[in-house]
Amino acid sequence: MTILIKQATVVNEGKQFVADVLVKDGFIERIDGSINQAADTVIDAEGLFLLPGMIDDQVHFREPGLTHKANIYTESRAAVAGGITSFMEMPNTVPNTLTQELLADKYAIAAKTSLANYSFFMGASNDNLDEVLRTDAKNVCGIKVFMGSSTGNMLVDNPNTLENLFSKCPMLIATHCEDEATIKNNLAHYKALYGDHITIEMHPKIRSAEACYLSSSMAVELAKKHNTRLHILHISTERETHLFDNTVPLKDKKITAEACVHHLWFSDTDYLTKGNFIKWNPAVKTAEDRAGILKAVLDGHIDIIATDHAPHTIEEKAQPYLEAPSGGPLVQHALPALLEMYHQGKLTLEQIVEKTARNPAICFNIEKRGYLREGYWADMVLVDLNSPLTVNKENILYKCGWSPFEGQVFKSSIRHTIVSGNLVWSEGGFVGDVSGKRLGFV
Repeated sequence: MTILIKQATVVNEGKQFVADVLVKDGFIERIDGSINQAADTVIDAEGLFLLPGMIDDQVHFREPGLTHKANIYTESRAAVAGGITSFMEMPNTVPNTLTQELLADKYAIAAKTSLANYSFFMGASNDNLDEVLRTDAKNVCGIKVFMGSSTGNMLVDNPNTLENLFSKCPMLIATHCEDEATIKNNLAHYKALYGDHITIEMHPKIRSAEACYLSSSMAVELAKKHNTRLHILHISTERETHLFDNTVPLKDKKITAEACVHHLWFSDTDYLTKGNFIKWNPAVKTAEDRAGILKAVLDGHIDIIATDHAPHTIEEKAQPYLEAPSGGPLVQHALPALLEMYHQGKLTLEQIVEKTARNPAICFNIEKRGYLREGYWADMVLVDLNSPLTVNKENILYKCGWSPFEGQVFKSSIRHTIVSGNLVWSEGGFVGDVSGKRLGFV
C-alpha cells in the first residue's frame, strides 16, 4: 500500500518545512519538496501540519479482567482518533501481569485487536523477581513498579524487595511514586476530623506533595546507588522536578521523568466543578505545581508528556469520594489539549513533538519510530490547527463514555492518523481496522 501526502507542513526534529511524504509498505520511503508519483491514497495536506504520531508511555486499557471499563480494541481506537499511534500499557490488569505467560497473553490480544502499535510493561511484585529477570528487553518496553497507589502484591514498598529490583534488573524500571505510609497517616487524620464525609477537595491533601516527594526521592536514590535505568511516571509536584537533571543529552540520562496532560491542564480549583472525574493518583495539585511541571517540561528536567489513560465507568466515578476509583480517560483528547496549549503560547509545536514522539523513542530505545525520517515506520498524524472540536457524548470513543474534557472546545482537530503505514483515521471516521504492530527496542 502506498500513501502520498502532498504539501504538508512537516514538524520534525525542531524544524518546520513544507514537503510531500511518500509511504510504502509501512515505511516512509521519501520526504521531498515535490513527489510526482502514483499512490493508492493521495492526501491533500496543504494547510495541515504533519507530526510524528504520539507515543504514549503510560496507559491502562483494562484488558484482561476489567473489560467493563475498557479494552485494547476500544481504547486503541480512541487513541488513534486522538493522534496517538503507539502505546505502552500497564500490568495492573486482572490477573496482574506478573508472569511471562500472562504478559504473552496481552500481546496476543493486542495482535488481534489493536489499531495502534503496542507494548506492555512486565509487572513487579514482592516475590516475582525471577519472572522479572526473564523479560526480553528487545520485545518489552520495561518493568513497572508500583511504589504506591496499588493493592495486594503489586504494591512494592518493601526496602529489601526494592533493593533487589534496582540492583539486579538490567531493564528500564518505570515507577509510580507515592509513599503509602504518608498517605495512610493523612487519610487517618482526615477521617478523624470528618468521618466518612471526606470530599474530593481533600484528595491532594491526603495523597500529598510530601508523599510524592518521599517516594520519588527514594527511587532516585536507589537508581543512583545501583546505576539503574529509572523512569518516574506522572510527576505531580514542582518540588519533584528538581530531582532530575537537564544538563546532559537525553540519550545519556539514566534517570528520566514523565508529566501527564492532566497535571499540565487542571489544578485543585477544578475539583469544585469536575469532582471525582479528575480524581487521579497522584492527585492534581496546586496551580503553582502545574506551573512548575510545565517549566520542567520546557527546560528539560521532565522528558516526556503522556496520558496515564485509566478509564472507569460513570457509575464508579459517581460514588462518594472514598469509594470512587482514581483515573480517567485521556488518549482521544491529549493531543488536542496540547495543541490548545500551543495556541495559548505555552508550548511550541516543536516542543510537543519532542516530548510526545521523539523523546519517548529515545527514552525507551524504540526501533525506527518517533521521527519523520526516510526508512522509519510511518506513524504520522495530520492536524488542522484551525478546525474546532467540541468534546461531547456523541463524539467520545472511550468505552466508558465520558471525558474530563466534556464541554471543552479545542481549536485544533485530528484530520488523519497513519499507523505503521496504514491510514486508520480520516476526516472524522475510521477507514482501517487492526493496524498496530508490536514495538521493538534496540
